[in-house]
Amino acid sequence: MSKALSQTLVALCLGVACALPAQAQYDYAGPDVGQPSGSPRARAKIHTELGAMYFQAGNMAVALEELRIALDADSRFFQAYSVRGLVHGALKEYAKAEADFQRALDLAPNDPEVNNNYGWYLCESGKERQSITYFLNALKSPLYETPERAYANAGTCALKAGDLEGAQRYLLQAVQLSRDGAPAARLQLAKLFYQRSILEEARVYLADALRMMEPPTAEALWLGVRLERKLGNRANEGSYAAQLRSRYPTSPEYQEFLKGNFE
Repeated sequence: MSKALSQTLVALCLGVACALPAQAQYDYAGPDVGQPSGSPRARAKIHTELGAMYFQAGNMAVALEELRIALDADSRFFQAYSVRGLVHGALKEYAKAEADFQRALDLAPNDPEVNNNYGWYLCESGKERQSITYFLNALKSPLYETPERAYANAGTCALKAGDLEGAQRYLLQAVQLSRDGAPAARLQLAKLFYQRSILEEARVYLADALRMMEPPTAEALWLGVRLERKLGNRANEGSYAAQLRSRYPTSPEYQEFLKGNFE
């Protein structure tokens, strides 16, 4: 790959916010110091970034091909294994995902992004309690630039595991450290307070999250429906329900609404 083409691809990725889902990470940091732009490591970084972009766009086949090219260029580029593990996890190819994450951890056991991504994979594959260890491992790194992500993930997964005390502690830390207001963490706090029947607090956090979301997610709207129903505010309940119906008519959340499964 030519230097000019490499630079174009990197610029393209950064211009369209080449990134994984918010809970996962691949932060492009440019070529390693001392590594020429056409080196195997530089090529591996570019193709890993492209793989992350295609994964975000839902094009799993192209994502896997880009990550294969990355690892062909540099078989020790642990970030490529980490991103490929997420792709295999999304495809429910759990043995392949586990192998990729173990390889990434073997190469970089203390890397915060690898630990964060493996934790998210575990959480998404039904191992919520096990995932917390890896989020906390990510937070041990003094060089971790986005600790709020790991705190938000730990809180989300602790909530899924039923650890409400731990979830609240992690999510509040994510909000405190956030640079963008942490809408995802605020939504999880709204869910937590809803579960605890602290409804006015849930309403505050949900309103904060919705102000930062465009468009609002089906998850947030469905929580709004149930929250306002419990609070007895039929007008607000109806507003959330109308948005859920118009924006996400085929969503699982709207199907639950149609069935009357409000709990």
